[in-house]
Amino acid sequence: MASEEEGNPASTNANPTAPALPPYPEMILAAIDAIDDKTGGNKTAISKYIESNYQNLPEGHSMLLAHHLNKMKDTGELSFAKNSYTRPDPTSPPKRGRGRPPKPKAPLPPGYVPPPPRPRGRPPKPKDSLSPVVKKKAPTGPPKPRGRPPKKARPAAAPSPAPAPASPPAPGVKRGRGRPPKVKPTVAAVGA
Repeated sequence: MASEEEGNPASTNANPTAPALPPYPEMILAAIDAIDDKTGGNKTAISKYIESNYQNLPEGHSMLLAHHLNKMKDTGELSFAKNSYTRPDPTSPPKRGRGRPPKPKAPLPPGYVPPPPRPRGRPPKPKDSLSPVVKKKAPTGPPKPRGRPPKKARPAAAPSPAPAPASPPAPGVKRGRGRPPKVKPTVAAVGA
């Protein structure tokens, strides 16, 4: 009953001589019938009809109208297409949703228990009964840590003197990082 009182604000008006307003759903349906257009009527046309034919509308008329239009659309009392509200055609089939319709499910036989759902991940390989059984060795020592193993530390070598820049590095000696310096040719002194 609260929704009818919500849609019928005339009962709360101070003027007792004013005629009582019908509920909003009745006014909306009367407006759609009066518009008499096959595409129905939009919210503005419905509101204009209600304002012209009914007196003492509440202050929040537009909000109440929007609320009741949405409510009637959700319950199926009105159909909404191309920004117009119409009465649904009782002979038309129900509107189909988007996407492919689900396949009809066959009834299950009595006493049938569905199998448990498959576990996630790749199923294990089947064990061959003809292959020899290989036993895994029990791990000895601490468990192997996760991730990439750390690099082994190099043995500390005595610092070697840097090779002379004029001579190429000796075979077997590792070069330093970066591009090697350019070797400058020696220039003979020009003199008389």
